[in-house]
Amino acid sequence: MKHRYDVIVVGLGHAGCEAALACARMGLETLGLTLKRDRAAVMSCNPAVGGTAKGHLVRELDALGGEMGHAADRAGTHFKTLNASKGPAVQATRVLCDRDAYARIVQSVLFSQPNLTVHEAEVSSLVAEGGQVVGVVLGDGTQVQARAVLLTTGTFLHALMHVGEKKEVGGRLGDEAARGLSDSLRSLGFSLGRFKTGTPARLKRDSIDWDAVEPQPGDLPPRFFSWRTRRLLPVGEPIPLQPAVTCGITYTTLETHRLLRDNLHRSPLFQGDIVGRGPRYCPSLEDKVVRFAARERHQVFLEPEGPDSPLVYPAGLSTSMPADVQLEFLRTIPGLEHVEVVRFGYAVEYDYSPPTQLSSTLETKSVRGLYFAGQLNGTSGYEEAAFQGLYAGINAGLQVKGEPPLLLGRDEAHGAVLVDELITKGVDEPFRMFTSRSEHRLKLREGNAELRLARHGHRVGLVPREALERVEARARAVAEEVARLKRSGLALRLKRPEVSYAALASEAREWPTVPPEVAEEVEVEVKYEGYIAQAERAAAREAEAWDGWAIPAGFRFNEVRGLSTEAVEKFTSHRPGTVGQARRIPGVTQASLSLLLVALKKERAAS
Repeated sequence: MKHRYDVIVVGLGHAGCEAALACARMGLETLGLTLKRDRAAVMSCNPAVGGTAKGHLVRELDALGGEMGHAADRAGTHFKTLNASKGPAVQATRVLCDRDAYARIVQSVLFSQPNLTVHEAEVSSLVAEGGQVVGVVLGDGTQVQARAVLLTTGTFLHALMHVGEKKEVGGRLGDEAARGLSDSLRSLGFSLGRFKTGTPARLKRDSIDWDAVEPQPGDLPPRFFSWRTRRLLPVGEPIPLQPAVTCGITYTTLETHRLLRDNLHRSPLFQGDIVGRGPRYCPSLEDKVVRFAARERHQVFLEPEGPDSPLVYPAGLSTSMPADVQLEFLRTIPGLEHVEVVRFGYAVEYDYSPPTQLSSTLETKSVRGLYFAGQLNGTSGYEEAAFQGLYAGINAGLQVKGEPPLLLGRDEAHGAVLVDELITKGVDEPFRMFTSRSEHRLKLREGNAELRLARHGHRVGLVPREALERVEARARAVAEEVARLKRSGLALRLKRPEVSYAALASEAREWPTVPPEVAEEVEVEVKYEGYIAQAERAAAREAEAWDGWAIPAGFRFNEVRGLSTEAVEKFTSHRPGTVGQARRIPGVTQASLSLLLVALKKERAAS
């Protein structure tokens, strides 16, 4: 390991892997620091990638040149399209992976990547001079210099694990916590909060009565995330690359709920031992039983962690109850009456940094060259973390190279919505992405992610020319076929809900040969053209009214006449780049926005 790099990435979870690979592939000498080399890219919780909105993020990440989608395809054992009966805007891919294979695949890419050095070490502090980060100090006192530093520390900052009354320092079972970095961040002026996440027990596969649960096979043929995977199909590489597994569905019972309620006095969550707030959309089972007391049962997905793995992940059963309570309530669930537990569930508390301290590139506002990504920014989920890691890595790399940043608009990507929501609204609980957060969701579909974003990936150096040309050819083919259907009048028929593109093709004497991915996009564009146009007009009016008003970087909010002290504090702490961003700050009133607009108009007129 050298003592000077272009970029240092601290932490090699899902965010850190994307950040480190992006910087290295952009030609920068990159150092990836991790507590344990063989724990890079480990799936700490569920062994799956994708899901509602999350699948969109993975497709967008892949279109920009990221790694997660391709790794998930290669490690996938169970492919499922969620919301298949609904519209294409909300359809999403979810891939259950061989947990160990996924980590091995990503690690092999990391460790063989040119320009990337991976080193085991704890970072004890950051080094900044004159408001600019200049490096890090390792646990042994070694100082390593860099022109940019990315923190992707996940759940490891000042981390504490809970299993009932038992507490243990660590950010993940079997891993240590990052101990000194929180103090270093505070010394640089950053505020920190406390969040909590959790994971269920891991069950012994052979102890489950699979005949007593509802089988859930994957989709065939599978729907892949990555253009690189899809490119392999014609040359005959076996797909899927891993043997398929069948999952199972079961449910909690009234007896399960009674046992949990009777033991709430032993739950660290309900006894105040856990102070960090947990994710609303992935609560612990004991929390669900209390919050939804009228529910007689909760669904449980039994997901094998690999074709040959002895472990099963019971999605829906996250808990920090004592081990004896966990075993007792598990055995009240159909199919689990004789289950054996290999590893009990636990909760993790960790420090996070409120993301309103970041700019739109995920660079911190107070320290130049320092970027935050992943759960450090208060998000939950592998996919949200990975997109942030790629986005921060790209922008750190562009800054080091002296090139313009990558600033995606809310109309271009769900990932841009994710970033904008974080930096303008902040978080009061672990943030999860949903398609409903986007006003442009009708056009931000999984299927057109490459059409939207590949040119950006090529511009920053992560998408090769050959891939961009393939995307451009697909875009031309879609446009030409849509135009042909409109000229022939068939587009009007295709707009009808009961008419499909395949049906039209089967009726015609002559029909052009159209690849499936082109036909799919043609059908969606034609059917949803009116709805998309209507949504875009509404969004355009919104953007013209608010997002079109830029706020200068050095604008003095305290000089705006009539603005309340509270509004000044909110604007000053968030430093919005546009009036649209200012409008999305929680608690900002219409009166404050009106005063801000008046001041901006005066400044424009004066200049």
